[in-house]
Amino acid sequence: MGFDSHYAASSQRFASPNLKGQVQSNVEEVKPFPAVERRRNPALPSQQREAGELAVFQELGKALTSSLQLDQVLRTIMEKIDEFLRPDNWSLLLLDEAKQELYFELAVGKASQALKDVRIKLGQGIAGWVAQHGEAVVVPDTSKDTRFFGKVDEKTKMETQSIVAVPVKFRETCLGVIELINCFGPEGFDARDLNLLEALADFAAIALENARHVKRIHELTITDDCTTLYNARHMGFILETEIYRSQRYNYEFSLVFIDLDHFKEVNDTHGHLIGSKLLAEIGAALKTHCRLIDFAFRYGGDEFVILLPQTSKENSLNVARRLHKMIRETPWLEQAGLKVRITPSVGVASFPVDSRTKEGLLHLADEAMYLVKNTKRDSVAAANIGILPDTLASAESAG
Repeated sequence: MGFDSHYAASSQRFASPNLKGQVQSNVEEVKPFPAVERRRNPALPSQQREAGELAVFQELGKALTSSLQLDQVLRTIMEKIDEFLRPDNWSLLLLDEAKQELYFELAVGKASQALKDVRIKLGQGIAGWVAQHGEAVVVPDTSKDTRFFGKVDEKTKMETQSIVAVPVKFRETCLGVIELINCFGPEGFDARDLNLLEALADFAAIALENARHVKRIHELTITDDCTTLYNARHMGFILETEIYRSQRYNYEFSLVFIDLDHFKEVNDTHGHLIGSKLLAEIGAALKTHCRLIDFAFRYGGDEFVILLPQTSKENSLNVARRLHKMIRETPWLEQAGLKVRITPSVGVASFPVDSRTKEGLLHLADEAMYLVKNTKRDSVAAANIGILPDTLASAESAG
């Protein structure tokens, strides 16, 4: 089912050719929920109610087709849930596929701030069950449902009496769950309410999938296919950003250039596929040895660059020595039945002591690296210093 058919399926739950309506919405403002009766007026004329519901889909369809901003679409859905279904609290939980846990992407109502760090395992509680089975659940009385997970109430200091939860699915994949808390009025929660909520969940699924596609496309433009590190194009942007930040806050930062010695021999001996696997494995190791604030790039061919924010030249030389030691002493591609040994030539330049410009830093770090490569290889050099003596001994003492 593509976007058009998915959108049509959502709209047709309520579509009527004779109904026209327009609901004005301010997606920038989230109105606080009053503490009074939460349910919509049951005496609302049927035709007026249907027209309002149809207008919801017109508005959401327009938001989906005119904007790729996930926040705008989710805010519109949030307002419509408040307007038509009137729960005490409601949440959009998204599935962390790697950890198989649900986390609160949006939480609206009392004690919503207390939910931002809460995670629910797949299959745990009502929301976890819905995510696992991909089916909607209506629970009029949580005290009579064994699936109810009371620890969330302990965290929020709320009392959950009833729950309605629906899966947010795109095609057959569950992306998350919309959960309404205490939304039962005197007239209950009827089938039409559930259909409306499921339709809103469909729109949320489309918006989430759109956002994922945009993110994937963006990642493709800044990521190297072979190593999954950032590419040279993105390095230029990050370097400009770091120069601006460091100038503003009077920080130092450093660049470490790494070139693999005699990499061509690996390709000639084992083939280009093995060569690519070696690049990927070394790239993953470099990323592992970086701090969270560092950036690792594949600069091209067999060259890598590490950007070390807030790092002096002296400290960056210690990092360069450790990376040099790690690469030369690791037996690579052991899982492929090989134990490839390779050495790196490493160059370092720092802001602002070596240069204050992007072009200057790149040139000096590259020049330092080639100083090693064109002489002894398998060592570390620094801009305005030259090849460092006793690189391995210094790496062991620094480590």
